[in-house]
Amino acid sequence: MKKLALSLSDNVRFKSIAILMVLMKVGLAAVLVYRVYVDFDAATFTLDSLFYYFVFVGFIAQLIDGALGMAYGATCSSLMMSVGVPPAYATAGVHTAKVFTAGVSGLSHIFLGNIDKNMFFRIVITGVIGSMIGAYVISEVIDGEFIKPYISGYLVFLGVMIFMKAFKAKPQIPVNKNLGILGLYGGFFDAIGGGGWGPLVTSNLLSKGNPAKQTIGTVNTAEFFVAFFSTGIFMLFVDTKAWQLIAALIIGGIFAAPLGAYLVKFIPQKILMIVVSVVVILVSLINVVGLFF
Repeated sequence: MKKLALSLSDNVRFKSIAILMVLMKVGLAAVLVYRVYVDFDAATFTLDSLFYYFVFVGFIAQLIDGALGMAYGATCSSLMMSVGVPPAYATAGVHTAKVFTAGVSGLSHIFLGNIDKNMFFRIVITGVIGSMIGAYVISEVIDGEFIKPYISGYLVFLGVMIFMKAFKAKPQIPVNKNLGILGLYGGFFDAIGGGGWGPLVTSNLLSKGNPAKQTIGTVNTAEFFVAFFSTGIFMLFVDTKAWQLIAALIIGGIFAAPLGAYLVKFIPQKILMIVVSVVVILVSLINVVGLFF
């Protein structure tokens, strides 16, 4: 796998990656529009009261993710589950929206030169495999209501991990072993919990001393492909009832993505990591408590 990644790194240009991302986004958009059109009933159409709330959630989550390289899924999933969105719909909605928001963010990072191509190919291949397995498990194997408290607990864990990473000193010389394994379990847990790719992959790479700008840009760009293929699995098993939620997240995220890629150069990472971790922990704990009262 490492040899394949190195070969791709030597032979594939950034321009080719960008063109592929655009084509994949257009294809997914066409499929989504078709599926919504088939199920759409103009006579009974009403705009969900939470639509604008999810636009705001999508904007804030993508702004944070673009600047920090993590917490889009954790933020969105915890906030959506707090208002009663089922786990399967929450994680499917997050990943479908993430294809478009991470696509814009990734293209912005490519344009700004925030990419380590060798690192990109070493995490993206196994990340895609892990995300597809995780998407199938949450869609078909595990009951949503049964796993909801475990997902909330997992999101609390992610929040604690982000908080701890904010205070952990980084080594001076980067040590990047087992990147393929990191991508595999990062993609799997991201699909299972609706978030985790950034907290698991970005925080791990930053803690090993990798430059922040290249690490965040690389992980965000790889996230597009991870989200795209897990979304393909979700679309096979989850219907389009959540399309308003997905549309709201996409609208909010697309506007925030270029700004987040630009702010990565200026936002103090430690402060942002602390804020994000506190929000994710508190919201997820509220979700857990709500299951028992």
